[in-house]
Amino acid sequence: MCLKCGYVKAAIAIAVVASLIVGWMAWSQAADESQLIPAASADAPKAAGSLQTAVLAGGCFWGVQGVYQHVRGVSNVLSGYSGGDAVTAKYDLVGRGRTGHAEAVQVVFDPAEISYGEVLQIFFSVAHDPTQLNFQGPDQGPQYRSAIFYEGEEQKHIATAYIAQLEKAKVFNDPIVTRVDALKAFYPAEDYHQDYLVNNPGNPYIEFNDLPKISELKRWLPGFYRETPLTVKTASAR
Repeated sequence: MCLKCGYVKAAIAIAVVASLIVGWMAWSQAADESQLIPAASADAPKAAGSLQTAVLAGGCFWGVQGVYQHVRGVSNVLSGYSGGDAVTAKYDLVGRGRTGHAEAVQVVFDPAEISYGEVLQIFFSVAHDPTQLNFQGPDQGPQYRSAIFYEGEEQKHIATAYIAQLEKAKVFNDPIVTRVDALKAFYPAEDYHQDYLVNNPGNPYIEFNDLPKISELKRWLPGFYRETPLTVKTASAR
């Protein structure tokens, strides 16, 4: 038995664990620095009308879906995939980072209660960190990129103008890397990904990365916060 080899392997293992701990601590600190950012100057006025949708990508869809399930004026939120083709819109393929897809959420909202610009204000304030390029906290790869998939010229204008507004005001210490891409399609994720945060609040990943986002929503944007989350099941029952 090679004791030296054993010691080397143990040292490497300790170094890897230490590196992971440092990374998780840095992510925790960043999460604690969530902030209320200014509202969008260019926005659609609130008005009665048909339900609208926003498709957003900001890292693992569990947490982003969980945030919007606690937002007033939202009538449904689905986890899914955008940016690639239908044939590759599967979790095991998207996770390899080569399909073009991003893990995304489709937010269906009532424009009389919440505007598209306000949906984006929540996105930039608490749902994710828009300065992280092709990763989000512990999750690495282009499938975890920050992106807004717009439907129509109005959404495109509001999104691009809002990013320019935030950059000009230097709201974030680092540049915003959020992509603004035309929505080609949204593909709902597998059933076991839907309502994942609501169904698994004790999951260590959820406790560490995502539940703080819900707390920050309540803290920074109490007017939009609702205590009981809207789930896919309750939304379909309406």
